[in-house]
Amino acid sequence: MKFMLQVLLALGLLGGSAHAEELPIFDAHVHYSHDAVSFVPPSEVVKILRDAGVRKALVSSSDDRGTQLLKAAAPDIIVPALRPYKRRGAIGTWMHDPAVIGYLKEKLAQFEYEAIGEFHAFGDDIQTEVIQTMIGMARERNLLLHHHGDREALDQILATWPEARVLWAHSGFAPPNEVAEVLRAHPRVWADLAYRSDMAVNSGVDADWRKVFEEFPDRFMVGTDTFAPERWYYVGRHAEFSRNWLATLPEDIARKIAFENAEAMLAAK
Repeated sequence: MKFMLQVLLALGLLGGSAHAEELPIFDAHVHYSHDAVSFVPPSEVVKILRDAGVRKALVSSSDDRGTQLLKAAAPDIIVPALRPYKRRGAIGTWMHDPAVIGYLKEKLAQFEYEAIGEFHAFGDDIQTEVIQTMIGMARERNLLLHHHGDREALDQILATWPEARVLWAHSGFAPPNEVAEVLRAHPRVWADLAYRSDMAVNSGVDADWRKVFEEFPDRFMVGTDTFAPERWYYVGRHAEFSRNWLATLPEDIARKIAFENAEAMLAAK
């Protein structure tokens, strides 16, 4: 697979597009985990991002090493986030592992981050000691929380820390009307559109999503979600896909979703 990646890079099929300079992209949902590091080296990852017109990327990694490698390779692009587990296999169990607290303390003392996450948590998972401690650490440092989970868990995060900035991964995979309900209830929640295509239809943007984008033009952002190594094949394609459906929105809203909202979210401290 690594050879195929190198061929596609050489042919320009992964990154560059005719639209790369037209609309910058802030990719708010990127992973570069342990298996991806061995699949595609940092220099090639940076090339993929630059060729795709990605001006910034919020990056987290299972074991954090990948994030630090990319930060060193492209500090102008990489916005580091700290994922609380070292392997993807811990997605459903990390909140019950006390060792996570020590891991977070070690990493937060060693490196600078803008966010904690992406972390997976549903319902009453938020009440576990591990997650409550993690939220406390984020609160001490005023870090963004990148949360993958349901509305119940999201509400509990905001009940624990009402002033938290939360990026809701995949917009909770919820339909647009439910996403709108969340954004009305929580003014410091933003929603990424990673690994979703339901907002795009042949004629442009789905009518229900368009209504939500128009009601909340400052609260959405795009993301690729490179959750598996082979997803790096799609960074360039995803950037072009995003530009295509964004082009059917008013220009100011398109710019906000493409990159301005993510920048404003990080600055909203």
